[in-house]
Amino acid sequence: MQGNTDEPAIRVKSLRKTFGSQNVLNGIDLEVAQGETLAILGRSGTGKSVLLKLIIGLQQPDSGSIQILGQEVAKLHLDELNEVRKRVGFLFQSAALYDSLTVAENVAFPLRRHTRMSDGERKQRVHELLSTVGMDEHSHKLPSQISGGMQKRVGLARALALSPDILLYDEPTSGLDPITSEEITELILKLKEERKVASILVTHDVPSAHAVSDRMALMRDGTFVSEGTFDDLQKSHDKFVGDFLRVGSQVV
Repeated sequence: MQGNTDEPAIRVKSLRKTFGSQNVLNGIDLEVAQGETLAILGRSGTGKSVLLKLIIGLQQPDSGSIQILGQEVAKLHLDELNEVRKRVGFLFQSAALYDSLTVAENVAFPLRRHTRMSDGERKQRVHELLSTVGMDEHSHKLPSQISGGMQKRVGLARALALSPDILLYDEPTSGLDPITSEEITELILKLKEERKVASILVTHDVPSAHAVSDRMALMRDGTFVSEGTFDDLQKSHDKFVGDFLRVGSQVV
């Protein structure tokens, strides 16, 4: 699936995005190597989720470059963009499950749409995916019949359905209690170790980011104010960086 392993899985240069008079992204640069996990942290409303939507082509940048697996996203025709999207798993903040479909049917959806699997092959694949995230016994239930944490697990199983090269996580622990948050973090870490995919984790959950990421980038006012390992960020003399790590690391 992947090409030159020296080529970053994701490369963003000088990315800018505004909504009306609001300057959301102000010249973002980032690279994520194949097999690497980058955590992007920041306060709510700082453009973290917008960045993910731009990367996957759900929104268009005002200027700048976005390359996924060596392909310039903004220059792709829709059918070409859809081919790239198949190689990217996206876990939405709300899990974004289809309310009228069962857990199993939600996970099977991308398999029905993008593969030629037989019914038996698809059923086996769904069973494997749901087992991976600990949700196989709930396969017959509707999203309304399971908890928010369970919905996140199902959303993650669906994101893995096409064996992506890249995973994008949008606030995977948001709105969850501390125990469930830790369970989701452990699941993401397990997937990282087993699958070796490139990942971007957007979050304000400092312990989760520290647990799963190789590097962290802290966003403020549409740009990165600090980037590096957790230890690198801890050594920063920037007051905002210190305050964010200190407050964000407190256990509620």
